[in-house]
Amino acid sequence: MEKKGSSRTGIIVSMGLALFASLFGAGNLIFPPFLGMGSGKDWITGFLGFFIMDAGMAAFTVFAVVGNRKSTINGVMGKVGNIPGKIMMILVILCIGPGIGIPRTAVTSYELGISTLFPGLPQWAFGAIFFALTFFLVIRPNKVVDIVGNFLTPALLIVMALLIVTGITHPISDPVQIQQAAAFKAGVQNGYQTMDGMAAVMLVLMLITAANAHGITSKKEIKWMVAGADVIACILLGIIYGGLTYLGAMVSGDSNFQKLEQAPLLISITNTLLGKYGVLALSIIVFLACLTTAIGLVTVAGTYFEDVSNGKLKYRYVVIAVILISYAMSNFGLSTIIGIAAPILSILYPPIIVLIICTVFENVIKNDRATAVTAYVSLAISLVETLKIPVLSDLVASLPLASYGLSWLLPAVVVLLASRLLLGRSDDYRLEVPEDDTLEAVQGN
Repeated sequence: MEKKGSSRTGIIVSMGLALFASLFGAGNLIFPPFLGMGSGKDWITGFLGFFIMDAGMAAFTVFAVVGNRKSTINGVMGKVGNIPGKIMMILVILCIGPGIGIPRTAVTSYELGISTLFPGLPQWAFGAIFFALTFFLVIRPNKVVDIVGNFLTPALLIVMALLIVTGITHPISDPVQIQQAAAFKAGVQNGYQTMDGMAAVMLVLMLITAANAHGITSKKEIKWMVAGADVIACILLGIIYGGLTYLGAMVSGDSNFQKLEQAPLLISITNTLLGKYGVLALSIIVFLACLTTAIGLVTVAGTYFEDVSNGKLKYRYVVIAVILISYAMSNFGLSTIIGIAAPILSILYPPIIVLIICTVFENVIKNDRATAVTAYVSLAISLVETLKIPVLSDLVASLPLASYGLSWLLPAVVVLLASRLLLGRSDDYRLEVPEDDTLEAVQGN
């Protein structure tokens, strides 16, 4: 039963704020300003591309996982087959974990202020301190992490709100027209870089647990409550990211800002608008945000690999390996990590997007084989485009929407419709739906 004193609206708001806090990673702060600077007057177009592939995909992902007929992650990834689905999930965990996400937390916190506050501290030394602290807090959970997490998001929001409002009321300059900006495509690619669409796969458990703590176990009810939480998180993310994109657009005509990379750009904008104390506040909050994010990602990676190996890979040893790999990766620097991440994410995201969207509409598609075929086609196109395979890449580049970074989209739609007609309705589709609509019933499938 629902706990006394808890209202449906209050629970939805709480879940929405929790989802927002989880998606609003400090590392994501570096992308919107850089996007805005490169888009100039077309910053709104760039922001739309970014929003769709960041907050939009994250919201779709959460809803897809909790709303599918199995109410599990396998209900999404497993549509391409059991083994391929697990391989894809492992790749996702590696991306949001030691391959890209965790190293980026250390480098972002270093480049967004620590290097300014302690100019004599080299990156490798800071990384060693950062990951040693991460290891200690992951292996030996401490209430300090919860305290920091509870106060961190409001503090970061206050600094961001102050920065954005100051930028609007006292603009540094006016956005300029950028020739051949390809703003929407840049927004899509930057949205890939945040990895929120992938990370959201693992956030479902948090939302289900929150609902379950209030005595809500109905699959249908949880699905609609998650939808409400998605709306709240998307609105908040849209306001913050839209504001940051605009701040970047303001300096699009200033050569002093144009030569800066992602992290230094945000620092320079903050310093111009809020002064050194604003930079100090941003630096401290970003460090704490990155630390808590790293702790969460390391924990997710350790738990997942222990579970998927049926206990053969022990949590402690997985955590040690993840932290060592993350530390090694962090020494390459933020720009290098972003450069490594770009092609990997460009390959992985299209099939994942297909799986997510098809899962949301699985009651209409009613055939997992059609979804699988479509996902594999989108994967093939993204491979050809990213790896620049001769002849084929030219063909892909000529596809509709290629200029927007969505060359795979129209072929995916055509293949999905054709597959659905040819394969018809899956015979065992309805057999997978449990008769009991409670959360306990669907979690076991």
